[in-house]
Amino acid sequence: MRIAPWLAALVTLPLLAACGTGPNPVTNALSGAEAPVAAAGADLVPVTVSVPPGAATAPFDEPREALVPAGWTVSVLARVPNARLDVWTPDGELLVSVPDDGRVLALSRTGEQRPLLDGLTQPHGLAFSPDGGTLYVAESNQVSAYAWARGAATGRRVVVPGLPDANSPDLRGAYGHELKSVTVGPDGAVYVSVGSTGNISVADRDATPPRASILRMPPTGGPAAPFATGVRNGTGLATAPDGSVWTAVNGRDNVPYPYDRPYGDADTSSFGKVVDAYVTDHPAEPLARLTPGRELGWPFCNPDPDTDPGVAGSAQDFTDVGLVADAELNPGGRAMDCAALAPVEQSFPAHSAPLGLSFTDGVLPAPYAAGALAGVHGSWNADPPRAPEVSFFPWRDGRLGAQQTLVGGFQDPSGARWGRPVAAVAGPDGAVYVTDDDAGAVYRVAPPGR
Repeated sequence: MRIAPWLAALVTLPLLAACGTGPNPVTNALSGAEAPVAAAGADLVPVTVSVPPGAATAPFDEPREALVPAGWTVSVLARVPNARLDVWTPDGELLVSVPDDGRVLALSRTGEQRPLLDGLTQPHGLAFSPDGGTLYVAESNQVSAYAWARGAATGRRVVVPGLPDANSPDLRGAYGHELKSVTVGPDGAVYVSVGSTGNISVADRDATPPRASILRMPPTGGPAAPFATGVRNGTGLATAPDGSVWTAVNGRDNVPYPYDRPYGDADTSSFGKVVDAYVTDHPAEPLARLTPGRELGWPFCNPDPDTDPGVAGSAQDFTDVGLVADAELNPGGRAMDCAALAPVEQSFPAHSAPLGLSFTDGVLPAPYAAGALAGVHGSWNADPPRAPEVSFFPWRDGRLGAQQTLVGGFQDPSGARWGRPVAAVAGPDGAVYVTDDDAGAVYRVAPPGR
């Protein structure tokens, strides 16, 4: 097999990125540094992405290689422009949301597509009830429920109405994170993410319903109420094997330095200054277990993974990350006591832009049988950019372990990309199915023999 030079030398150093929407970085000429091709690429090997006849349009008009565990394969199952979140139906089809088109598609295991739902308002999150009889679709302005039987979704009813989006009169089109995600607890409670309107939009916390939060609708129905707050953009939303609800969060950009001392080579205090070298690695992006009333601190508190807080070049630990007061909005902890907040159980490096989140539920081979899969969209405005990938977090005794790369190689050291994963879900056949809104594709990533 021909191995591209950029794949042969993996770069694992976490570098600068930002929220996961916007144009692809193409070059890295400004910094002169190599961009990472994966967050943690050890033990991965390059494989050529298999493309079926008729699907070889850009970016597959030339050979593409991905990084996967030895013996795994990657193939294009279907071309779906702007594919976002996905979920398996009880009867073995893969549903894929396409917010830009107002559609939800159903894909067979061989890649045939059929329209399932259309005419929706930016459908994004998809989830089934524990008994498989109800499909929930998170639109930008509401959560809708459908009766599911024999491959059909019927009897639409709105179960969580009145969610804010760009059409809300008070927002006048100003909404940076209006796509919603949804998951269902083992008791039938429905959880929906409501993102912030902007980077540090404080008014979101006092809105009705509050933005930058996770809402919960009780199993018996009725109004959805805040379950967790201070969640800037919890697009990743999933229910774990033990019934707990987890969220993967996009953190803020341009965080000011929060300590009253010089940073790096500065001669005077850097407190409150936006220092590029600090912004590169701050704040960490949470992967948090949600409990009733959980507060994640945004925009007053930021997860700080430094083992030597405030020291340039500090090593970082992304497990049980504490929070530090935001120098711009919470100097001295006057708005919120960040030290009183529970540490974030697990995190991504700054600006990774995690989107979809799911749990493997035992269908993949070891060591991936128990854990969480996250689609890491990568940065949109960074130099050098954070690499897109599919991440895996091992699950044991109700906790998630450290991030590792399951699928990488979407970015080369120049920063050029050919794809950006959004979500990854384990299929009933023991393979992983990945959506990519940039390449307009759904991939089947298969272990040996699957």
